[in-house]
Amino acid sequence: MLYQADGVVIRTTDYGEGNKILTVFTKTHGKVSIMSRGAKKPKSRNAAVSQLFTYADFHYFKSGQMGTLNQAELIKSYRALREQLALSAYAAYLAELTDRVLEDRDASGYLFDQLIACYDALEDGKHPQIVTHLYELKMMQQGGYAPGLENCMSCGSQEQLQAFSASAGGAICRSCMRSCTDAIALHPKSIKLLYMLQRMDGRRLGKTEVSPEIMAEMKQALRAFIDTHVGLRFKSRSFLDQMEKYGF
Repeated sequence: MLYQADGVVIRTTDYGEGNKILTVFTKTHGKVSIMSRGAKKPKSRNAAVSQLFTYADFHYFKSGQMGTLNQAELIKSYRALREQLALSAYAAYLAELTDRVLEDRDASGYLFDQLIACYDALEDGKHPQIVTHLYELKMMQQGGYAPGLENCMSCGSQEQLQAFSASAGGAICRSCMRSCTDAIALHPKSIKLLYMLQRMDGRRLGKTEVSPEIMAEMKQALRAFIDTHVGLRFKSRSFLDQMEKYGF
């Protein structure tokens, strides 16, 4: 059966001498695996659309677990995301997060639009860590375990939110902070910015100036939350940590 779907390539695997297996996150069919025959050959008509991060209109035959690419029309190549080391690292993390957290055929047009918006934002020079945190929050929402950021997750108070607890599920007030063994002290600005990113459509993200201290707090809180509720190790995240360690 012939299928058609707009999708972005979130993983590629070499297969044989000239082929690639593409993991494509599509807007209408979720994640699909597609064999792209001859994609490793420079003159192949499928070479351009078989690159990581490529956004295209895919037409593929499928009768079992894996499809076979028939043709594809390039929508956007995101070449800069492949060629610039820092951008490539952030884009790869968003791709791996999508690939490993979403189940196959778990379609979400909204999440698809957010991934494309985040790739656009990275290419347009928006702060990559802000873009990353926005998408992490969207992914947590998709999974049904987004952090609570409006009220204290222990007592329900909206006052003096000054900490974050992954085990409690989000923001914690000053009074409850003492009883949470994993509480991370956060400036109220950090909690407000996380709340704003959680509610914001990535297509409306502007350039945002954030202090290094606030950025570090948000990263620490979301890292703890994802590790607690997702429980996966991400190779691309380790590479990001190495980049930041050496000042890239």
